[in-house]
Amino acid sequence: MSTSFIPNTFNIPLTLNTEHFSLCELAPNVTQQDFDAVMSSLKRLKCFFGPSSIWPEDTMTLEENTASLAIHQQEFNAREAFAYSVFNKSNTRCLGSVYIDPSRSQNYDCEVYFWIREDSVDLEDELYNTVKKWLKNIWPFTKFVFPGRSVDWKTWSREINNNQQVQEFYEPI
Repeated sequence: MSTSFIPNTFNIPLTLNTEHFSLCELAPNVTQQDFDAVMSSLKRLKCFFGPSSIWPEDTMTLEENTASLAIHQQEFNAREAFAYSVFNKSNTRCLGSVYIDPSRSQNYDCEVYFWIREDSVDLEDELYNTVKKWLKNIWPFTKFVFPGRSVDWKTWSREINNNQQVQEFYEPI
């Protein structure tokens, strides 16, 4: 990712607090809590970012997780992508994550992924609806997609592959 996909004048929300959970920037300071949430839900999270995704690997280490969170923090600070930790209301337990990325499809402003740990899955629909409302009311996006949720994986794959072919066709020589 090389350019910001939101206006430079937009103030990025650092947190979101709701009745059920709170979101904060996904960064190395929550490594242990994030790692515990991921490792407790390995089976549920396989292919979470699409059918061919291998994340998270069973052998992922705390150090690898720390490095990954540092990358998310760098992207956040550079305004290239935005990742948030989802915590319980008392901010003592990581429940999952939300990722807001530039869309690979020209039909959307951003693509959004989120996950909830296995033992908190009852909050999944609440998080989905909350994030949709947050994007619509606070963020500068008019069109967003939740691949694998608002658009099935097969349709999403076809859409981004078609966009890549169009971009390659029009790429200057």
